[in-house]
Amino acid sequence: MANPFDMVLFGGGGDLALRKLIPALYRAHLEGSLHEGSQIFPVCRRQEDADSYLDTAHNALKTHLRDSEYSDEGWNEFKTRLRAVALDIAEPDEKWDHLADLLGGDTERARIFYLAIPPAVFGPCCENLSVKGLIHEQSRVVVEKPLGYNAKTSDEINSKIATYFPEKDIFRIDHYLGKETVQNLLALRFSNVLFEHLWDAQTIDHIQISISETVGLEGRAGFYNEAGALRDMVQNHLLQLLCLIAMESPNRMNAKNIRAEKIKVLEALRPLVGIEVDENIVRGQYVAGGIGNQLVPGYLEELDAASSNTETFVAIRAHIDNWRWAGVPFYLRTGKRMEKRCAEIVIQYKKVSHNVYDKSAGEAVPNRLVIRLQPEESIKLVLMAKKMDSIEMELQPVELNLSLSDTYDSIRSDAYKRLMLDAAANNPALFIHRDEVAAAWAWVDPIIEHWRATGDQPCLYRAGSWGPQAAEDLLRLDGRAWVNAK
Repeated sequence: MANPFDMVLFGGGGDLALRKLIPALYRAHLEGSLHEGSQIFPVCRRQEDADSYLDTAHNALKTHLRDSEYSDEGWNEFKTRLRAVALDIAEPDEKWDHLADLLGGDTERARIFYLAIPPAVFGPCCENLSVKGLIHEQSRVVVEKPLGYNAKTSDEINSKIATYFPEKDIFRIDHYLGKETVQNLLALRFSNVLFEHLWDAQTIDHIQISISETVGLEGRAGFYNEAGALRDMVQNHLLQLLCLIAMESPNRMNAKNIRAEKIKVLEALRPLVGIEVDENIVRGQYVAGGIGNQLVPGYLEELDAASSNTETFVAIRAHIDNWRWAGVPFYLRTGKRMEKRCAEIVIQYKKVSHNVYDKSAGEAVPNRLVIRLQPEESIKLVLMAKKMDSIEMELQPVELNLSLSDTYDSIRSDAYKRLMLDAAANNPALFIHRDEVAAAWAWVDPIIEHWRATGDQPCLYRAGSWGPQAAEDLLRLDGRAWVNAK
């Protein structure tokens, strides 16, 4: 349990806070992870929103929690921690003084400022925190993506925050890193000799990382049309997952050593520039189609625009030029309005060097390790075995399946809960260093610049599919195929 802390949620009335952050803090309260004296200060734009905040938060919990999680008793206890305030983030007026009075003058108590607000106001918010004397030695700031639209704007935002907070007190959040299965990935690699000795170019044929969404714009049209899938998903989520898969073992599982190994991976990523972008990347945009039994509009209809070359899908063939991964392709894929919502990592092993069985026994399918991050969390290992119901020697692939959702049914995995508690406990291991952000943008920016310079248009794909045919061809030409979630 973390020591008592105060958490100020800027953007406390926004979608992220009500859909993710408040439910996560409620779960932490229920499981006893919040010290009795910890307080939460949601910041709203208007006084009427602050006055009605308890009702708003109550409705959000009943909407976004499972029935088994919510209880009137739990809510009545939790709501005593909530003290909503109203102020204008950009104006250091007397309302900031009211926040200062509520926080008090205890400089030994941890103070976490969570910026669930647009990046354009990160700087003014931090400046006003400083002007009003709210930052002390135990203060930390948590910032959400996106941190800019390219290396230049990202650096400007980071520099503005760094004016008021040292790097050690800046917690850049990527909620995928807080998922328990991602932590299990590290445990799997570095705590089992079985896997660590089979985690290189000698045994692995290729690796796939896919994050597919069934939703469309969800009210983010303005931002998304400026960003696109590459900025929104690849630059952060997918590259962070790639780093955890590909990095060398750190000396210790602490923030400094983990970050050092991740940066090595990003620096070893083979740059894609010019014609290499066209040869290794497919970008797509969805048109109207069906998901489940529901017809959904295309991207342009949702955007209410005649044209746009923003990609809602991207597939990438990437390589890491180092001794461990030389010659092993990493296939990254993400898209909106896909057939199924899922996030999976597929480690595809090579075929056995010599098949001792006759053709009559059937084909020996290469081993495969599948780590699913969402919607459920599981780890599957595909092995070859004999069919038990046949007298003849017949081979078949079988699954060893660790369903973490079933095994730990009483525990609700919540990435935001873990990360907020880590920020409160001053544990930065699962957060992103400024150097990582810069290295990721250095790889992504030339791709975006090539698309801009050539006027590249995304391929079209039907909503409810697995993306454009060109993405299938990207792997087919390598003699491989995407492993689609089932």
